[in-house]
Amino acid sequence: MSDGIAATQEFYTRYAALYDAIARHTPGAGSLRASVADALAPEPGDTVVEMGCGTGANFPYLRERVGPTGTVVGVDFTPGVLAVARERIDEAGWENVHVVRGDATRPPVRDADAVLATFVSGMLGDPAAAVRTWAGLVGPGGRLALADLGRTTTTPFRPLNAMFKGIVRASSPPGTRSQLDRSPTEMLDARLAAAHRQLDDLCEDVQYETRALGFARVTGGRVREE
Repeated sequence: MSDGIAATQEFYTRYAALYDAIARHTPGAGSLRASVADALAPEPGDTVVEMGCGTGANFPYLRERVGPTGTVVGVDFTPGVLAVARERIDEAGWENVHVVRGDATRPPVRDADAVLATFVSGMLGDPAAAVRTWAGLVGPGGRLALADLGRTTTTPFRPLNAMFKGIVRASSPPGTRSQLDRSPTEMLDARLAAAHRQLDDLCEDVQYETRALGFARVTGGRVREE
């Protein structure tokens, strides 16, 4: 394991409880997560895999859509956030929701009907390649959805981008801060743009929307038949 990966795992493990509180209780978080589940549009009985599931804040919305006959599997490589996710599953008594430790770019699952990644694209060195991997996992006709945060392009709210830049720096694991100091938001924006563009290239019936004053991008679609 590289020093950068170890530092990232330690960072997110240390702040897992705080991250969970922010993920679930920030104003508008619930409606954003509901819109993400809508963009994915899984059907009852489907198997949904969430890459970079974190503490499982999306699980209630995904489970509601796949129903009791479906399955939700969360994948994350950080032990601390997975511990919080497992606790959430146990407390709720969800027998059809599971988590597994693994790398989202090399997911430890064989197949799925739908794949979701929320706030993950900006953390990946090659997000477009990850999207291609996920498309291969669900296969033609399968569903993909991404949700990411980046600088807003909505004119009235552009002055808030300076604050967003500070949040990116503060919330970045120590092993990545040297890179982010050179160009924090530019790198983040480039990565999410690459991921969402790749989804658009691979999918049909693509739906795209912005939320949270334009800082949140949500894209979902169905992988094209070959």
